[in-house]
Amino acid sequence: ADPADARGGLPAAERAEDPAAALAAIREDLGDCRRCKLWSGRKTIVFGQGNPRAELMFVGEGPGAEEDEQGLAFVGRAGQLLTDIIEKGMKMKRSDVWIGNVVKCRPPQNRNPEPDEVLACQPFLERQIEAIRPRVIVGLGKFGGQWLLKTAEPISRIRGRVGEYHGIQVVPTWHPAYLLRNPAAKKDVNTRPMMASSR
Repeated sequence: ADPADARGGLPAAERAEDPAAALAAIREDLGDCRRCKLWSGRKTIVFGQGNPRAELMFVGEGPGAEEDEQGLAFVGRAGQLLTDIIEKGMKMKRSDVWIGNVVKCRPPQNRNPEPDEVLACQPFLERQIEAIRPRVIVGLGKFGGQWLLKTAEPISRIRGRVGEYHGIQVVPTWHPAYLLRNPAAKKDVNTRPMMASSR
């Protein structure tokens, strides 16, 4: 029998032997993506970044202006708040987690991603999750939470509800951009379920 991996109780064969190489192959397959209409307005594909062997993964909505400029996920004001949640609230290093988005190109004027755009990016996010196989995935905001839990329920209803994505624990929570607009909601961010990734 295949020994269960100590991190998540999954058979070792289900996780990429070399997650970094698997992620590099996914990025190569993505190429100069033109699979949906977002390509025409983007400056950079924001593939996601972090530790390829992360036990904790964050999935947000899509890149904003600063992310589009730098090619990195969550580097603007919302990204700084996410860093504070990880480093001050969870006592982890941001470099130890993986951070990505449901769509990898910036929607015009930061509008919501459209269903065809989410579907075009979906196989790549699925493969990223498969390569990393974290213990916990945090869905940031409506699009991250709904995509992971395959639900249309609003984030206000699914926030804090622990679910599952292919055997991986999922914790939906408010998007950091929402918390910047509604600072009182910060008290509702419970990092305890996210900490299940820590040994």
